[in-house]
Amino acid sequence: MKIQQRPYSATSFQALQAQGLPEILARLLAARQVSVDDWGLQEMPHLLKPQALTGCSEMARLLADAIQQHKKLLVIGDYDADGATATSVAMRGLSMMGAQVDFLVPNRFEYGYGLTPEIVALAAQQQPDVIVTVDNGIASIDGVSAAKALGMQVLITDHHLPAEQTPAADCIVNPNQHGCDFPSKHLAGVGVMFYVLIALRAELKQRGLLAEDAVHLGSLLDLVALGTVADLVKLDANNRILVRQGLKRIRQGQACPGILAILKLAGRNAVQVTAQDLGFYVGPRLNAAGRLDDMTIGIRCLLATTPQEAMVYAQQLHVLNAERKQIEAEMQWDAMADLAQDFQASQYTISVFQPDWHQGVIGILASRIKERFHRPVIAFADAGDGMIKGSGRSIAGLHLRDALDLVTKLQPDLILKFGGHAMAAGLSIRAHDFARFQQTFEQVVQQLIDAEVLQQVLETDGALPVQEMTLHNAEMLGHQVWGQGFPPPVFYDDFEVIQQRILGEKHLKLRLQKQGAQFEAIYFQHAMLLPEKVTLAYALQINEFNGARNLQLQVVHADIS
Repeated sequence: MKIQQRPYSATSFQALQAQGLPEILARLLAARQVSVDDWGLQEMPHLLKPQALTGCSEMARLLADAIQQHKKLLVIGDYDADGATATSVAMRGLSMMGAQVDFLVPNRFEYGYGLTPEIVALAAQQQPDVIVTVDNGIASIDGVSAAKALGMQVLITDHHLPAEQTPAADCIVNPNQHGCDFPSKHLAGVGVMFYVLIALRAELKQRGLLAEDAVHLGSLLDLVALGTVADLVKLDANNRILVRQGLKRIRQGQACPGILAILKLAGRNAVQVTAQDLGFYVGPRLNAAGRLDDMTIGIRCLLATTPQEAMVYAQQLHVLNAERKQIEAEMQWDAMADLAQDFQASQYTISVFQPDWHQGVIGILASRIKERFHRPVIAFADAGDGMIKGSGRSIAGLHLRDALDLVTKLQPDLILKFGGHAMAAGLSIRAHDFARFQQTFEQVVQQLIDAEVLQQVLETDGALPVQEMTLHNAEMLGHQVWGQGFPPPVFYDDFEVIQQRILGEKHLKLRLQKQGAQFEAIYFQHAMLLPEKVTLAYALQINEFNGARNLQLQVVHADIS
């Protein structure tokens, strides 16, 4: 692994310090290209305007017409955390503004992803006048045609990358659609739906159908923050506003009962909640419903109106997440055992398949393998009828969806369907084509990237002076918004190991010393003792135990070469 320090502009650093920011925070922000102007634009009035999002105003007019004409709306969601939060935001927001609205989310195992003709047939049983997709639809050419043939109006809100041909929907809102100049291309599905609601509220006010202060969409920002963080979209300046405001609501006790119930079961304090809590504790529990059962459970949790109702659903999610962890551990053991024999350092990609793997967990498996080997990974599971479904995760430098697109150009009959982003994608192939896919994917990636891309790089924020290694700074940094594309601080220092012991055969508990000061530390998923003198990459963390809060260093890498 190559270790490199993030450079930062001395000018930006000094300007941020001049605004009264602590030295450590000013340095970290400057290293992430945050200017003084950026730092001053973190409140909701500075959010990019809906009018800049292609189709947003038009969709607002169509939805306002539907509300005025008492049409029945049906939200078609997706079975991940972004889809669940987007569905919940659509349900709550549209209901606030007088819409007759219900939702339907495809079961991963029965219907697969998106607005398929089969889902349209199921939706038709509810006799909706208007279908509104959230976090899906941009690839649903056949599904939209089927809905239109039945006389339904179709409004698509999505953020996935479009193919050359897009559906003939009545309106599409997607920052990544062709011809859209919206400055932020990284809105999650929940963010797109939130923007549509902002535009709809303005349209209804203009028509005289809403009083000026009748609908407070800020009450949905906890859900917007959760979906944005959980979907691992880049936290650009616009997304950081959404997440920051959502976290503020949760800390103030103004979150929906569902989020509060999940946080409680996960042992997280809502008053001190961080973006990492949403990503590592709430998101996985919500995702567990879509991975193992039915995301309707997760959506019902987020739509619950009382703590008691929310807790019933949250407990189901908690149990499903524990089951998911067990399944994942077994699959990971299988995959790592195979790769220990088969993986060659010269290969650019990893494609794995076992017929008994769980279709809902292959995305997590791909992530774990990618973390271990630093290669683009696609993990497949049996999908029945001679088909297998794959879930892929990429590394920096390879746009995964573009790579799959090139595979289809080289072998047009190989991939039956695919979609996704730069860093994650899904696809379906025939089981007997697995070896051919494996070879073609490897061939394509070798054409697209240089060998240097395969070297894992850990970017750090350099050494941290002892006087800055404090509980106060850990708390201050924890309250900032960090995440995808805006990485949390990682420091790099020399330490002496004073004490160390292995916990539960999986983790390493440490007492470290630096320049005479001692620190407690934890190294997760590392069960080997370290030398007495070692260079570590670490984060400042708060360890809460028996009501006490203490500084703890979380080690992320030990340089023992």
